[in-house]
Parts: sequence; structure tokens; C-alpha cells
Amino acid sequence: MLQTAVPGTYKALSTLDLTIIGVYFLVIFSIGFYFARRGRTSTDYFLASRNVGWFAIGASLFVSNISTEHFIGLSGSGASSGLAVGHFEWWACLILLVLGWVFVPFYLRSNVFTMPEFLERRFSRSCAVYLASISIIAYIFTKISVQLYAASVVLEQVAGWTLWKTAIVLVVATGIYTIAGGLAAVIYTDTVQTLILITGAVLLTIFGLHRVGGFEALRAAVPADYFHMIKPATDSAFPWTGIFFGAPILGIWYWCTDQVIVQRVLSARDEGHAKAGAIFAGFLKILPVFMLVLPGIIALALFRDLFKFGPHGEVLNGDIAYPTLILNLLPAGLVGLVLAALLAAVMGAMASVFNSASTLVTLDFYKKIKPNASEASLVNMGRIATGAMVLLGLLWVPFIHLISSQLYIYLQSVQAYISPPIAACFVFGILWPRLNAQGAISSLLTGFVLGATRFICEIADRVDGGHAFANPLLRWLIDVNFLHYAIFMFVICSAVLIAVSLVTPAPDRRKLAGLTFATVNDKMDVVPITPSATYKPAAETALEHRLNVIFSLALLFTVIGLWIHFR
Repeated sequence: MLQTAVPGTYKALSTLDLTIIGVYFLVIFSIGFYFARRGRTSTDYFLASRNVGWFAIGASLFVSNISTEHFIGLSGSGASSGLAVGHFEWWACLILLVLGWVFVPFYLRSNVFTMPEFLERRFSRSCAVYLASISIIAYIFTKISVQLYAASVVLEQVAGWTLWKTAIVLVVATGIYTIAGGLAAVIYTDTVQTLILITGAVLLTIFGLHRVGGFEALRAAVPADYFHMIKPATDSAFPWTGIFFGAPILGIWYWCTDQVIVQRVLSARDEGHAKAGAIFAGFLKILPVFMLVLPGIIALALFRDLFKFGPHGEVLNGDIAYPTLILNLLPAGLVGLVLAALLAAVMGAMASVFNSASTLVTLDFYKKIKPNASEASLVNMGRIATGAMVLLGLLWVPFIHLISSQLYIYLQSVQAYISPPIAACFVFGILWPRLNAQGAISSLLTGFVLGATRFICEIADRVDGGHAFANPLLRWLIDVNFLHYAIFMFVICSAVLIAVSLVTPAPDRRKLAGLTFATVNDKMDVVPITPSATYKPAAETALEHRLNVIFSLALLFTVIGLWIHFR
């Protein structure tokens, strides 16, 4: 009979645990302040001097994405419904290939610092303002607040820390080295944090599998469908139609157009390293299914009595899965290591958000208003804006569970309301030069209305216990799976983009040099608006190209093989 610590209780951290956590903070601050001591130009601060190698880029992409909401949300969804939530992780592997092979060449050759700047060059200033604004809103609703909430879930249950204590400590600690060292500090601390994160998560998985009696014993202890990832089209959470047609839309927005992600590949020393970094991150994204989703299933098998079940046998409190494993499986020392991994995840992800938010505010808003502003005033404005974002993120935390009881599903559903119009404009924008600014802004605004309508109606319905709307159309709007709704939005927004562009004048081809497939080799007629106007990225070498092709094919076949095995 297992001795279990019930949710709501915690155990004091041992001296060894606290020492490990202290060493972690020491290493991270040392790296951050090393880069803070070096001279800083705009390119140094925001793009790490454009001299980062593939390993650091891939590690930073991984840690920028993996945060505590993955530890809590993926394991919680694993306990609630099995491996199916892992579809989002394995789709990310393939979308990272799209980032490396399709989008990176355009971004590097167009010499942009930010994604709104790229959209401004391709379409118009109004499109850039929309993207910058919606990105900041998304950072509040799907990044900062969720990361802080998820971190507090673990640290409150494991160490007894309160929500506000956790939030304040993490925000202050992360903000110090991020503001001091810029993107270089963020990327190189991310490299260390990747190693800590993977080590801690893998060790917990190994301990869990050993306690449950191995993989086959685990399969026998939970429902059989927990290890089948392909669900019927009628499945409420992961319909195969939504997974294979809707999830890629979210993925393209997040991995190929979001500032937090793309800023890492923009810092590459050449196109070959940028592609290789994306490919390396793709291999890393295979791991969360086994080191985060699988522990949730293990927690259900070992500690079923601690979970609450609904009328149809569904798990209602899956978010306790990961803290339960930490409390009940790990000896002194390893608790500190896993908590260091969690801290590495949340601090790495928040540092990325802080730095990217500062970049957006500085270059896409404040610099437009005051083009001659000094470097010091630009950085100060970024700090003020970042502080405001953190405050808004903290205020949103209590409302997260109005959307979904599964934290990771909440994150994906909110992204589904934001991503379709942005994905449509970027994908079709680089494929077809005929599309113009009028079509792009019409598509973006149409998507905003559709997404905001669903978001507001869903919150109102949850608050009212599911009885706020009786109209059949509104009920469909609220009840349709969020991935199916993302498909619907993408189709509508794409149609608006194309239709409006075709009935309005074509854009000036001379201004599209380097921004579409058809004009990628045209001579650039527009001077970049960033401080690095003379920068020209180094091309991918022949050896880099061969290696990138080989590893891309290996990643592709690995993911397809995993899908076939767990179908």
C-alpha cells in the first residue's frame, strides 16, 4: 500500500533540495550578468548580435515554449484523457520544419527585427499594429498569467508557497537577468535550463514507471483508449479532424509568426544555423509526450484515490497529477532537482516573453512615435510596458478555469481564437504577391471579430453554468470544438483576404523584394526600418544544407512512425 500525500498538503524542502535550487539560481544569474557587462547596441540587445549557433537556438526555442503550464497541463490532460494531448507536441515537430525551410529565409533576407515589422513591409502599417497589439494581448492571456498560475499550482502543493509569493519571486528574478542581458542572456540561460528541465522531467518519469511496474503494467492500469491517440471526429477534446486540420493552423501562428519564437532564429549567425536550430527544437519536442504526458497517466495509475471523477468516469482535477508525483515519489535532493526544472521552465519561458514584449513595444510602437529616441529611453519604455503586462497577467490568473478545467486545453483554445487570421496572412502573403494591404487588414479584423465573439460568449456561458444562450447558432458557436472552430475561422479569413485583394489594386511589386516566393530574388527597393539596415545574413553552406535535409527527413519519419505506433 502506497503512502500518499494528499493534495493541499506539502512537505518542507530538505537542505539538499534548497542547495540545488540555490545553485540553479546562481548559475542563471551568473550567465545573465555576464552578458549584461558586455557593450550593447540595438542588434546586441534584441538579437544577440545575430551570432547564435544552432544548439543554443534549438534549446532556446524549446525552453521558450515549454513552461510550467506544460508540466501541469500536459500531465493533467494525460491523467484526464491519455496521450492524445501529445498531438500538439508532435505537430510542433513538423511545424518547426516549416519554420526552418519556408519562413526563415524570408525573415532573414528581409532583415526584420519583429514579426509586425515583416507584416508592415509585406502589407501595411495597420497590419503591423494589429499583430503587435494582438501579440501583447496573447502574451497576457496565454503566456504570462498561465505560466505564473501553473508554477503556483506546483510550488503551493509541493513547497507550500502561495500564489502571490510565487508570482512575485519568479517575475522579479526573471526580470532582473532579462532586462540586464537582453536576448543573449535569455538564449544562453535557456541552454542551461533545457538541460535541467529535461533531466528533472525524465528522472520523475523513470521513478514513476519503476513504481508502477513498467510500461505494460501502466497500460493495464488505465483505460485502453489512453494509449490510442487518434480519436473519433465526435470526440469532445481531440477529434482527429481538428487535430490534423485545425492544430496546424495554431502551430503555424505560434511557431512561424510569434515574436517569442521567431526572435530566436533571427539571432542565428546564418541561414544554416537558423534551420538547424529549428530542426533540433523539433527533435526536442518529441520528448514532452513521454516526460510530461506519460507522468500524468502514471499519477492516475498510482494515486487514483486522490483524483475526482465526473458522472462518466472523466477525471475532473487532472492538474494535481504532476505535484502528486513530486510529493510521493521523489527522495530528498531529487525534489530540488525537479523543482529546479520547473523553475527553469517558467523562468525560461517568461524571460522569452519579457524580451520579446520589450522588442515589440520598443521597435513597433515607441520608436515609431520617437524615431530619434536614445537607446536608454527605448529600453526604459520597454521595461515600463513589460511591467504593465505582468500586472495584467497576474490579474487574469483567477479567471483561467472559467475556460477549461484542463490548463493546457485552455491555452490551446485561446490560441485558436487568435491564430487563424494571422496564419492566413503570413502563409498566403509569402505565396502570392497579388494579395494586398486591404485584403490583409480585412482578414485580420474579420478574424478578430469571430475570435472575440467566441471568447466572450464562452466566458459568459461558463459563468452562467452553461445556460446563457439558447439560440441554436450561438450554442453551436460555444459548443463546437475549438479546433473545428479554428478551421472555420481560417477558411473565412482566407476567403476575405483573397476576395478583398482581388477587387482592390495590386500591390507595387518593387516593394515586395525578398518578401514572397515570386520576389525572393528581386532587388530590395525599400530600406529596412530597423537599426541594422546594412546587415546581410550569411547563406546556408552546402554541408549545412545536406545535414539539414538529412535530419529533417529523420525527424519527419520519426514523428510519422510515432503516430502510427500510437494510433
